[in-house]
Amino acid sequence: MQPSRRTFLAGAAAAAALPYLTTGGGAPVALWRGLRLADPFTLGVASGDPTADGIVLWTRLAPRPLDETGRGGMPARPVEVEWQLAADERFRRIMRKGTVTARPEHAHSVHVEVAGLEPGREYFYRFRALGEVSPAGRTRTAPAPGTLGALTFVTASCAHYEHGYYTAYRRLAQEEPDLVVHLGDYMYEYGRGGYTGISGLVRRHAGGKCRTLADYRTRHAQYKTDPDLQAAHAAAPWLVVFDDHEVENNWAGPVSGTGAKDFAARRRAGLRAYYENLPLRRSAMPRGDRMRLHRRIAWGSLAAFHLLDTRQFRDDQACHDGLRSGCDAALAADRTLLGADQREWLLAGLRRSAARWNLIGQQTIMARHDVALGPGRELNMDSWDGYAAERARLLAGIRDSGASNPVVLTGDAHIHHAADLRLDFDDPDSPRVAVELVTSSISSDGDGYRDHARMAALRVENPHIAYVDQRRGYIVCRVGPDELRAEFRTLDYVTRRGAPARTSAKFTVPSGQSVLA
Repeated sequence: MQPSRRTFLAGAAAAAALPYLTTGGGAPVALWRGLRLADPFTLGVASGDPTADGIVLWTRLAPRPLDETGRGGMPARPVEVEWQLAADERFRRIMRKGTVTARPEHAHSVHVEVAGLEPGREYFYRFRALGEVSPAGRTRTAPAPGTLGALTFVTASCAHYEHGYYTAYRRLAQEEPDLVVHLGDYMYEYGRGGYTGISGLVRRHAGGKCRTLADYRTRHAQYKTDPDLQAAHAAAPWLVVFDDHEVENNWAGPVSGTGAKDFAARRRAGLRAYYENLPLRRSAMPRGDRMRLHRRIAWGSLAAFHLLDTRQFRDDQACHDGLRSGCDAALAADRTLLGADQREWLLAGLRRSAARWNLIGQQTIMARHDVALGPGRELNMDSWDGYAAERARLLAGIRDSGASNPVVLTGDAHIHHAADLRLDFDDPDSPRVAVELVTSSISSDGDGYRDHARMAALRVENPHIAYVDQRRGYIVCRVGPDELRAEFRTLDYVTRRGAPARTSAKFTVPSGQSVLA
């Protein structure tokens, strides 16, 4: 009988301790010989960006992860890392193996792009370096083209380390997903206590505000030491896109969100550290202060994930950012969040798509979200409300593309939302173009709350929004040829450990209808 993911998660550490087969049948050969350090695998393992015949495997060597130099306690020399991919969790049937060099200029991270695998199947992987064996991870390839079948994926976002424990990541792993889609704010750049959140501070960032490459590397390492985050990475392959805090709050293209004079250097450092610490392909490796993040991932013929970048190409936020009312500048026709090239890339891909479900992963709320209760409007200039003309063009383009079943997957807001995306949000009879599923945060803003009266009032102000919940959590989506079922999972607290995850709302999107049922 095939082991369950829960069995795997419980036994991953034991599996990692089994005898390790080296590529040459003998002892591993390091470019720096004779070295024995503490466990270099303190940051765990990860996989991502699956195709029908391949996967990316990731780890980073860091025996002292919080070393303030950002080197993780590693020497300034390259080290060989062995890797194995097996068909079983005890690594008795090795399907692929090899060596890769972890280089100091990349913070001793490795990104192994394995090819030639079978479509639609599970694999197990691990690494060995410096005489130590890593924990084992579980991953899977995408189904073959033409395959419909079924898919379970989870969306997550916003995991401020200081605001709470990562129990939601642990619960996410226990959902046994095929895929995790992380929609941004994987880490936060603030110094200790720089952003207190609703429930105060539970843990403390190591070091001050991230400004240098060493700062960003160390911050990523601190987040990666969390065992619940490591469990979520080990449970399934991830698709990742960044939002703002991986670099700086509310940055927009070349413009700092805080007026930092050294922003170009910060952006280069933040993007480089992001790549070094996540399971991305070499095509995403930054070139200076740019990286190619937007991409498409096919899941057989059932689903296509169109992953967007809403930071690098956007115009600066209108009216000094934040919540604003009466900001005419936000309505300007030439304002862009995606940039013309990326917008056309998305729409061209939708026009060509033969997938049953077209899942658009992006960072900020697309539906209009008026937070003013009563007359007037108050809108977030950092979201699509600050780029209303481009939103209208994009929604019309999605409609005209003919793409089957568009669903927008969103993070950033720290609040669960389920919404209809209409061509005209002022007209309740305007055609629905797509649905939007917005995941709350993993921990950002602490425990959150559930104010039924305020949530009901917000839905009155925004009749296209069917559900709002300010507690922490994630979304589980179960996709088949005929429907997508979204379960909004919430935790009542994250300022102490052990909260269960409960389903607070369920919605079904029937194929061909673009409506929340």
